[in-house]
Amino acid sequence: MRGRRKDRARSSNQQKGGDSKVDDRPSPVASPSGDPKVAVPGGGDGTMLPVEPSIEVLEVEPTPDGGVEITDITAVLDPDGTVEVERTTAVLDADGRVDTVETEEQVLEVTESDDPAVEEPGAPNDEDRAVTGSAPISQVQAASGNPLPRILAVANQKGGVGKTTTSVNLGAALAELSYRVLVIDLDPQGNATTGLGIDARNFERSMYDVIMRDASLEDCIEPTSMKNLFVAPATIDLAGAEIELVPAFSRELKLKRAIESVIDDFDFVLIDCPPSLGLITVNALAAADEVLVPIQCEYYALEGLSQLMRNVHLVASNLNAGLEVSTIVLTMYDARTKLSDQVAAEVREHFGNKVCRIIIPRTVRLSEAPSFGQPITAFDPSSRGAIAYRELAKEVSGGAS
Repeated sequence: MRGRRKDRARSSNQQKGGDSKVDDRPSPVASPSGDPKVAVPGGGDGTMLPVEPSIEVLEVEPTPDGGVEITDITAVLDPDGTVEVERTTAVLDADGRVDTVETEEQVLEVTESDDPAVEEPGAPNDEDRAVTGSAPISQVQAASGNPLPRILAVANQKGGVGKTTTSVNLGAALAELSYRVLVIDLDPQGNATTGLGIDARNFERSMYDVIMRDASLEDCIEPTSMKNLFVAPATIDLAGAEIELVPAFSRELKLKRAIESVIDDFDFVLIDCPPSLGLITVNALAAADEVLVPIQCEYYALEGLSQLMRNVHLVASNLNAGLEVSTIVLTMYDARTKLSDQVAAEVREHFGNKVCRIIIPRTVRLSEAPSFGQPITAFDPSSRGAIAYRELAKEVSGGAS
């Protein structure tokens, strides 16, 4: 199928990256008994003493007020099989003075897998596994085996939960895995459009023309700076489409018919829905095979989700029998707060194996990337946000390229 497709992609720009690093530590030396040993500083005679395997990670991020946040995470594997994690966070203001210092300690149990595998660079660390957990094959993993092409509506009527951020960065991460990806921007704010570097002055047709004027979706699609990644842009005109669609014939299926004309050109279609449950969102649900719901790790996360689930059920009953909520992504996770852990646990309790193993952290770099018109994987490829979205892409797609 890929051989028949038109290559609209532009070559991607080289970007800077990196906001975390692993401290240099003495390499373990094998002793005759097989125990890992390291040299003890100040020993004098060079005696090698056995210690527990450990790792220390230092993360440095700028803060909006011009200061810097430094997080030191140390994980030590104890002989009884548990992992002791200590996280110390210090915030320095713009003048270099220490503003706050917080220390958290955690003891985690390590569970053995029946199918051990060597971790790839960028795989979740021990702390991530404490958040994401390990479980039998989930519904997300099962859905990853769905035949291509796949159409996912990224929906949640609550605003500010990471719909656009997930649409843009998940799409970019899937494109890195050599899938051809189309991001359809249905939000009148057009944030997915600008977040992928598309200027409203550089295109003639938008999704408004596709939905209201029956323009061809192929004529609307714009290439981005990343290979295999394309966007169907939105403008503020879409704000009026909710009212203009009311008297339209077959108003709920306009997007579905538009996508059918280009679906053979893509492996994944991600539809960035507006923060509402109006006719635009109904069009997205009617056109999609699956629904991906981003949920913010904050207090109001579950509010209104019951109404979204009811709407998905109504659309599945009347317009799109195959529609299902296949994927729930926890976003804006802040490891410094217990609230994030509580919300994550509550979401997993409510939705079970629909919740992705990978959690998206709250980072400054994820917030900065849209202002440069780039997804996080291009803006800062080695940041925590980029690593998280790459792992999410593997989970959603079912593995490597």
